Amino acid sequence: MEKLKGKDYEELLEPLEVELVAMARWAQQTGARIVVVFEGRDTAGKGGAIRAVSQRLNPRQCHVVALSKPSEREQTQWYFQRYIAHLPSAGEIILFDRSWYNRAGVEKVMGYASDGQIDRFLEEAPKFERMLVNDGILLFKYWLSTDQEEQEERLAERLEDPLKRWKLSPIDLAAREKYDDYTRAREAMLKATHTPEAPWTLVDFNDQKRGRLTLISDLLARLPDTNIEPPAMDFPPLGHEPLEESFSVLQPLKPFGD
Repeated sequence: MEKLKGKDYEELLEPLEVELVAMARWAQQTGARIVVVFEGRDTAGKGGAIRAVSQRLNPRQCHVVALSKPSEREQTQWYFQRYIAHLPSAGEIILFDRSWYNRAGVEKVMGYASDGQIDRFLEEAPKFERMLVNDGILLFKYWLSTDQEEQEERLAERLEDPLKRWKLSPIDLAAREKYDDYTRAREAMLKATHTPEAPWTLVDFNDQKRGRLTLISDLLARLPDTNIEPPAMDFPPLGHEPLEESFSVLQPLKPFGD
């Protein structure tokens, strides 16, 4: 299938953005708590997918959580403990850019966790998620899928593009030779944690634009009816001519290019 062009993508995304805004309004009015987990290989497109979901939403309501390497103190805690602090309150939407599933993916493949820690995680994760769902949290887990050829192209692009170079780490480069290892780790993770309460949804992200549209459409389809109209507000005309901005103490910078 031919990759989606930018103009076509923007036209298809716009009505979904309207629905996402309605979803956020619904969550705020009903007190719903929403968690969306974005997982996948390096370069799969997690960041772009999260931006597509969040860019029209109120950042005070919709929070992106992308945790760094755990501190020495956090390494001594129960594994799920530092993620619990970021779970939503009433009306909030939390988007995890990687999540507790780091343990079943990166930590397993790169040897950062022991076999015992991995086994314990795969046993505890479904129980942890069942507690979240039983408490009323709406939990959605997405795995973004990418072929190795596409991954290689994106890694090379990051290396060459100074605006994307920050996305590339030594771990990303070391993981290039472990594509099959990541596949096996993912399959073990899916087998242990794809449950009726918190199922996984796999999305093809070889075409990132089409993948974003697919993911957002699926997310909206799985939520309850969120069609709540915004409250009506009067917007009467001013009782005078609009005023120009004026300054006395300090002056603004000159416009760029002036």
